[in-house]
Amino acid sequence: MKTEQKIGDVVEVEVIGVQDYGAFVKFFPKNDKTTEELKGLIHISEIQSGYISNIREIIRIGQKLQAQIIDIDEYNGKISLSVRSLEKNPQVHHFYHKKHFTDARNKIGFESLSRELEHWVEENEAYLASQQAEGLKM
Repeated sequence: MKTEQKIGDVVEVEVIGVQDYGAFVKFFPKNDKTTEELKGLIHISEIQSGYISNIREIIRIGQKLQAQIIDIDEYNGKISLSVRSLEKNPQVHHFYHKKHFTDARNKIGFESLSRELEHWVEENEAYLASQQAEGLKM
């Protein structure tokens, strides 16, 4: 596939198919209608920022929109596009929540483990001794 398109180009695309995982589109290289049309895929994660429960509520066949080329597979000629990359005010949804095994307000740390550690050691030593004694009997 010989194309003058490159990653980062913004093109006008027309939706020609919609699947649960994305939208298939067609477009002309460098917006030149005299050359052969190219086809590509806009993955559902590249339609818009945020969660999409049903792609068909957002995209429909025949719809025209601006998209940016984000990948060109030179081996098989597949082109990936994104509408999300052109959003002026994308949704930011990166929330960092510190994970705690216990309630962080308790401030107990490893205290509960240290109380049981001596008992666990004794229990395991007794188990190993019994296993060793059984091994000697055989």
